[in-house]
Parts: sequence; structure tokens; C-alpha cells
Amino acid sequence: MTPDMAFECLLLTHDSGVFCTLSRELRDLSICTQVCLSPSKALSLLAKGSTDLIVFDWEEESSFEFLHGMWKLGRYQKPTVVAISSRDGCLPGVHVVPRKPITDESIRKCLRRAYSRMLQDYRRHARHALMTPVVGIDSRNRSAPVTVIDIGDGGIGLRSKVDFTVGDTLSFPLLLAGAKKDIHIQARVLWTREFGRVGCEFLRIPPVDVNILYDWLKRKVKVKKPLVEI
Repeated sequence: MTPDMAFECLLLTHDSGVFCTLSRELRDLSICTQVCLSPSKALSLLAKGSTDLIVFDWEEESSFEFLHGMWKLGRYQKPTVVAISSRDGCLPGVHVVPRKPITDESIRKCLRRAYSRMLQDYRRHARHALMTPVVGIDSRNRSAPVTVIDIGDGGIGLRSKVDFTVGDTLSFPLLLAGAKKDIHIQARVLWTREFGRVGCEFLRIPPVDVNILYDWLKRKVKVKKPLVEI
């Protein structure tokens, strides 16, 4: 782990006690925090930034409006949402719900759950650049030269002069930088773009190769290490 990247939190609260308790815990998790006092300002900041975590006081109707506005932003990677509430039961659009009155212990447990979710989400969406030429075999057993340009937890990006269509499948070996052996990938085309760009999801990777890929991806994750053990 390196100190290069820290998760970013938007904290929306008027309660000084909540602010003090959350600030300590967020600092211990090495999460950068920006405080906002109004939902409209919070939405403006969300539209411009790369917020990973939103923590706010649940205030019934205004909170529904805030969440609706947040999801309408259409961000590809959705933030983890924590709402502090006195209501019982789940809240729509909220991932973690600490109950009022909060304590150091209760908020610590909730934020660690949120942190684990953010880390998992980051690993799933992160794409690591490659520029590796390979020869794939399509579903009709034809050779298709492609260049692997990025790879992540759930898929792979390619560039090719071959015309692919959504739903096409392709199998190929790939040697990751620093790995001792190729991994074997079967992928399915999810989308195509101009200039030969192709996005694929994984269909099948042998279990041993999955371990190689996940270990490689973990070494590429650069998130600032928490000050406390998770």
C-alpha cells in the first residue's frame, strides 16, 4: 500500500457532536473529508469531484430528494452511502445505517463496513493499463489479433482491427507484467467504440489463473493505508 491515493468523503451534517465523532473515525481510516452544510452544495460538489463516500444525517423528505439528485448524476462508479438515522429498518439507496444516538463504537463498526465496501468497489472498477499484443480465438475458431490495453477485476479492454459485435466471445493467453506464466482468458464483448476499442467481461478463467490475476491486481491497488487495523 502507498500513500498516493486516499478515499474521499463528503460529510453533510449540522450536528457538531456527529461531526466530531465522525471526523476522528474518518481520520483513523485515512479518508479525506470535505464538510458540507446544504444538500444543494453537496450535489454540486458530487457532480465535480470523485467522492467515494457520502455520510449525512437522515432528515426524511429532504434526504429522499438528496439521494434522488445524487443518483441522477449518472456517475459510472457510485459512492458508498452512510445515513445516520433514528428510523428502524433499511433506507432506500443507503448502504450502511448507524442508529442515533451514535457512539464511538457504533460509528466505528459502521464506517469500517463502509470502508470494506469502498475497497471492494474500487478493486472491481479499477482498470490497470497494459499494451500487450495477443492472438485470440473467436467462437468460430478463427484467429483474431488484438492488443490488451487494460484489465480489471471484472473485465478487459482491447483494441483491434477486427470488427467485433456485442456478444462475440474470444479466448487468449495473457502474460501479466512480472507474472511467471500466462493466464488463460475467455471473454465476451460488451461494447465496441470507434478506433477499434472493445470492452469485454470475463466468461471463464481457470481457478489457478484467477488467483494469479487477483494477486496481480491487489499489488496494483494503491490506497492510503488506514491508521488503524481493519
